[in-house]
Amino acid sequence: MESHSSPARLLLAPLFAFFLLFCCIDAEVHHKEFVVQATPVKRLCMAHNIITVNGQFPGPTIEVTNGDTLVINVVNRARYNVTMHWHGVRQMRTAWADGPEFVTQCPIRPGSSYTYRFTIEGQEGTLWWHAHSSWLRATVYGALIIRPKESFPFAKPKQEIPILLGEWWDRNPIDVVRQATRTGAAPNISDAFTVNGQPGDFYNCSSKDTTVIPVKAGETNLLRFINAALNTELFVAIANHKMTVVAADASYTKPFTTSVLMLGPGQTTDVLVTMDQPLSRYYIAARAYASAQGVPFDNTTTTAILSYDCGCADPGPAVPPAFPSLPAFNDTGAATAFSAGIKSPSEVHIPGPVDESLFFTVGLGLFNCPPGKTCGGPNNTRFAASMNNISFVLPNTVSILQAHYHQVPGVFTTDFPAVPPVQFDYTAQNVSRSLWQPNPATKLYKLKYGAVVQLVLQGTNIFAAENHPIHIHGYDFYVLAEGFGNFNAATDNAKFNLVNPPMRNTVAVPVNGWAVIRFKADNPGVWLMHCHLDVHITWGLAMAFLVEDGVGELQTLEAPPVDLPAC
Repeated sequence: MESHSSPARLLLAPLFAFFLLFCCIDAEVHHKEFVVQATPVKRLCMAHNIITVNGQFPGPTIEVTNGDTLVINVVNRARYNVTMHWHGVRQMRTAWADGPEFVTQCPIRPGSSYTYRFTIEGQEGTLWWHAHSSWLRATVYGALIIRPKESFPFAKPKQEIPILLGEWWDRNPIDVVRQATRTGAAPNISDAFTVNGQPGDFYNCSSKDTTVIPVKAGETNLLRFINAALNTELFVAIANHKMTVVAADASYTKPFTTSVLMLGPGQTTDVLVTMDQPLSRYYIAARAYASAQGVPFDNTTTTAILSYDCGCADPGPAVPPAFPSLPAFNDTGAATAFSAGIKSPSEVHIPGPVDESLFFTVGLGLFNCPPGKTCGGPNNTRFAASMNNISFVLPNTVSILQAHYHQVPGVFTTDFPAVPPVQFDYTAQNVSRSLWQPNPATKLYKLKYGAVVQLVLQGTNIFAAENHPIHIHGYDFYVLAEGFGNFNAATDNAKFNLVNPPMRNTVAVPVNGWAVIRFKADNPGVWLMHCHLDVHITWGLAMAFLVEDGVGELQTLEAPPVDLPAC
């Protein structure tokens, strides 16, 4: 057929090609290999074989620039199935690279490999990566740092220091969760917390390996905090130093100064710290924020040391580092105050009007013990967790995304309830026993491409009220408001911050309280939403959104990669 291109179109074509070349010329493609393997380490006086990436604990830090592409070949030489999740990466149209086991892919079996391919688009700051199979992320995690194309919105820091807060068991974490799953009991609590893989001075056999961060007087450094702990929210403070928060979850914030941070598992917080104290050593310390009453928790404290360089040959006798003031483990007021301080740096365009107004309860429950069995939960029950009384069940023969893409029947349904099936006094002291047992199912909520979603996340007091860090894969969202008690639209809508709400990928829903978030469903695929306390996702505190394709290639999920792991 003869072409009838207009002169104007012929003229614009090379200009468009030049624009594409110019806009993408600085973008890089980073090729990496992650070998998942057993590695011997010694912690708390004991030798262990732990699962690592490339023999490192924590795993390697990935550094990229906004706009770059990552091609990461994951080779599984461990004895467990594994997947990798790039926590907080939007994964636009590349849900196949998102990683949660049996949600977007089947696991990488021992002896197999899979290459994750995705582009960082419009994101800057601190994210992280971790295993998303069973409890492997107890030791399989690392920092993912996205640099700006041009410059920070604050003065360039002298140093940038990733600080990964972790959680350590003296047993194999996979054995810990398997025992709990078998009996229905709560899993054993951890034996230590860690900073960059080391417990610190307040644990046995640990002082000589305490993480030490050398600094110089007068410099301002950027500390990139990541809570990689499995099941614990953490307070963090630095002795005698103030921290200026400048970003959270890879979104810049309106700077504010604080003496304490609170990070739920999955959350990141970037702070500027000026080294303005006398030449000495100062502890960075972290310990649990444990909001559930009467529930056992790891009541230990991990430390690292900020060590001022005196510039002298002989520093003299070691002075014990100064210790910071940390809130009490149950200081919900301190956690609330910190959360309230996080706002966007300027006025934002909040998506609207709302197309989908959703209300999800989140919390714990109990399953009855099967007849003839003995169970380890309270009064011979099994622990459970749910959203809107649905306890999420992962398939085990195909991933949900594959089932959606290939139209495989019988794997999931799309009737996840938009509101609680039964309305009750969610935060009452004595919730009716008839509400304690959720329904196990694989239910998704379907969203049209481009729909604006407003979601109330309501904590419940079934069995135990707790602060729940809720993470949505594939999306950032605005946190419009948080509060305590039962959400009441008639009075609480007036509390919405519609000017500069923070953008997050993980929101800590207050204990016996609620949070309201809003986002636009502009990324097609299947996206897990779950509590980032891994014991809770093990018990079913999760659901998934199925976002339909829009119009045209740029609004359509990419085809699955040829090397997608087989089930």
